[in-house]
Formats: sequence, structure tokens, C-alpha cells
Amino acid sequence: MDNSINTRPLLQQSETDSDFEDDYRVNKTMDDIENDLTVVTKDSKPLFQSKAPNDRFNLAYIIFYILGTTLLLPWFFFITAEEYWMYKFRELRGNLTLTFTDGQLSNLQACFTSYISLASTVPSTIFLIINPLYSHKITLKIRMVGSLSFMLFLFIVTTVFVEVNTDHWQNEFFILTISIVVLLNVASAILQSGLFGVVGKFPSKYITAAVSGQALGGILAAVSEVTSLWVGASPIRSAFVYFIMADVFILISLFTYVLLSQSIFFKYYLLDTANAGNFQYAPVNQPSSSVVRDISYTSILKKIWVHGMSVFFCFVVTLSLYPSVTGLINTQFKGDGSAWHDIYFVPVVAYLLFSCMDYMGRLIAGWLQWPENRSCLLGLFSVLRIVFVPLILLCNAQPRHHLPVLIHADYIYVLIVIIFGLSNGYIANIVFICVPKIVDVHEQETASSMMAAFLGVGLACGSALGLGWVEII
Repeated sequence: MDNSINTRPLLQQSETDSDFEDDYRVNKTMDDIENDLTVVTKDSKPLFQSKAPNDRFNLAYIIFYILGTTLLLPWFFFITAEEYWMYKFRELRGNLTLTFTDGQLSNLQACFTSYISLASTVPSTIFLIINPLYSHKITLKIRMVGSLSFMLFLFIVTTVFVEVNTDHWQNEFFILTISIVVLLNVASAILQSGLFGVVGKFPSKYITAAVSGQALGGILAAVSEVTSLWVGASPIRSAFVYFIMADVFILISLFTYVLLSQSIFFKYYLLDTANAGNFQYAPVNQPSSSVVRDISYTSILKKIWVHGMSVFFCFVVTLSLYPSVTGLINTQFKGDGSAWHDIYFVPVVAYLLFSCMDYMGRLIAGWLQWPENRSCLLGLFSVLRIVFVPLILLCNAQPRHHLPVLIHADYIYVLIVIIFGLSNGYIANIVFICVPKIVDVHEQETASSMMAAFLGVGLACGSALGLGWVEII
């Protein structure tokens, strides 16, 4: 038997990949390597995770806070200027003098609230639902910058008309206002879906920033209303200040988002998480091609439906009572001549206190992050909030025609508002924190956008149900 000895040095390059040419021969050229750009593993994270860049000066955190505030603050200012809209659509007689004879409302005043509710909830809900389905066809930059720019344009138009005399064409101005409301809520829905989709890719503290910013918008609007009452500003002056503040906030959000989108920190999370799970081996100096994964909406819904229904039911309960019912609840001492009881009680307790508690609840959720892995418990907490319906309906809401007032004491009502706001804020934040953690990395943006849709549908259903509660009491 002949013995063969391999005399090739161990590290010397061989012309073949095997010393047994007769049994198996592989001749892999560079062309073959170049055609094999990507090897995909089943790992959910890259094998070698690069170190995340620092958020210098917490700039991204602050910007997400600002963006979250801008989601609702302009709309809060729009509806807070109720006296301004009543002035614009007042009944005119004779030589165009203002009349509120016998407390009667004009036809435009009487239907304004109903029209504005319909014009805000319907387009917002529709676009929050369709955004997760079609948002991937439009770049994030166009969605965010475009919606902010459009909102800014609409509010500039609204601000300009504060100084325009519309008495001679009230009907046309009414149609214009309702059209602005529709377009404003479409843009706001696109912005909200895009923001929550993006922030879902970031660590949980940034989700808390965006969600808490929404509650902060409510606080700012309530403080502005109380301040307006304190200084005794006219409806025209108050509305002008409200709309200018909205313009400034939108403009700041626009510039800060553009700044954020250029940062390394933003690009790292936006791009790096998109490729997580797609570990790639690419030849040196060769462009790597990313693996495109199909998004299964059914699969995502199976993972997040409990969280989605939790936030849906939470906001159905909240919006059915706030502000439609809570705005009608007066102090037991109303009419005693005290400014606190007759002027400040409702805006401070029903709006400012609730907004502050809502804000605190979101901060606490970001700190505790519980129950993070027990979705059923989270759903149970959301359902239990239905207890607030009889509690608030039985408070001193006026006028009432059917139900008796069983809770007269102001301190009990204040305690109910505190727990009502805290629970709403806590659930609203914790679901958005949990959802990105229970889906695959490439599903995070779509899942977070779906959660925004659940929230929007909850807002719409709650607002509609609130009209029913007002009739019941």
C-alpha cells in the first residue's frame, strides 16, 4: 500500500478546499462569493451588536417630548377657544351688534360643537387605521415633515382669521372652519402614527417621553385657559394667544425633528433595528443588500391584541366621561359669590387636575414598567376602570334630568378625578412601552402604529358614548 504525505504548509493557500480531490472537489471563485452577499440567521439580534451612540445632552429625549406635546396641544388650543367660536358665530341683528338674548344660541352656535366633534373624530380614526397599512409606501421624512408643515399652515390660516371680520359671511366661515378641522385631524393622525411608529424602535424612556408629552399638552392648554380667566381677556385676545402658541409649538417641532433626523443617535436606532436579525456576511468593499421581510399584520395583531384592546377600552371609558361629563360637574357651593366656586372650580378640577394626574400616571408607568410581561393583568386593569362611569355620573353634574346626585362632597369628586387621571395615564403609557418588546424587531414600527390606531378608535368611540351619558344624566 502506497503512503501519501501532505507536504503543504498548514497556512499556505491551497488551490482546492479539500486534500481529497478524487472524493470531493470544490472550486469556489470570487464570482461565486460576490453572488452570495447575505446569510440570514434566525437570531433576533445581530451576532455582534455595535455600541449605541450616546444621546448627547438628552437632545433626542427632549425632542420626543416636544413632538409628543405637539400631537394634541394645537387641537387642545383649538377647542379651548370655545368663547371665540361662539363670538364668531353669534346671532347678528340690526346693525351687526352682538346679542345673547335670553341665553339663546344661534343656529351656527348650537350645531358647532356637534359638527366639530364629527369633523375631528371621523377623519382621525380613518387615517389612524389605514396608516399602518400604507405608511411603508411613504418615507418617514415626508410623513413627519409633511404633516407638521401642513398643520403649521392650517394654524397660520386660523390665526389670521382671528383678526378678520367674518360677520358678513358667517356661513362660509363656518364651512371653512369645519374643513380646517378635518384637514388638521388628518395631518395630526399621520403625525401621531409616524411618531409612535418611530419611537417604538427606541428604548422605553423615549416612548415615555412621547406619551408624556401628550399629557403635558393638556396641562399647558388648561393653564392657558385658567390664566385667560384670571386676566379677564376677551375671546378674541385669548384665541389669538392660543393660536400663536400653537403656531410656535408646531414650528419648534418641525425644526427639532429635522435636527433629530440628522443625528447619529436617531439613525442608529432607525436603521440598526431595521436590520436586526438579518446578520450579513458581505465581502470587503462590496455594498451589502438588506433583507426585505414581509410584514404580517395578522401575526402582529395576534401578539398585541390584548394591549390594543387595553388602550382602546381605557380611552373609551376616559373620553366618554372627560370632558363631556366632568366639564358639567360643579362644586356643591356654586352660587355663593366665590370666584373659586363660580369661575375656577370647573377648569381647575375637571381640566387642569385631570391633566396633571394623567401626566403623573405616564411618568410612573415609565418608571415602574409593570406589569410588563402579564398582558392579561393589564387588560383586567383597563376593564376595571368602568367603575368610574357610575361614580362620575352620580357626581354633581348639571343640568341633569334623570339620575340623582349621590356624591355631593367636593373632596370625594376631587379624589375620583385624581385616580381617574392617574389610571388613564399609567395604562396609556405602559401599553406603548410593552408592545415593542413582544414583537420582532422588524415589526416594531408597524405594531406601534397599530397601537396608535387602537387609541384613536377608542377616542372616537368614547367621544360618541359621552353624548349618551349626557342625555342619561
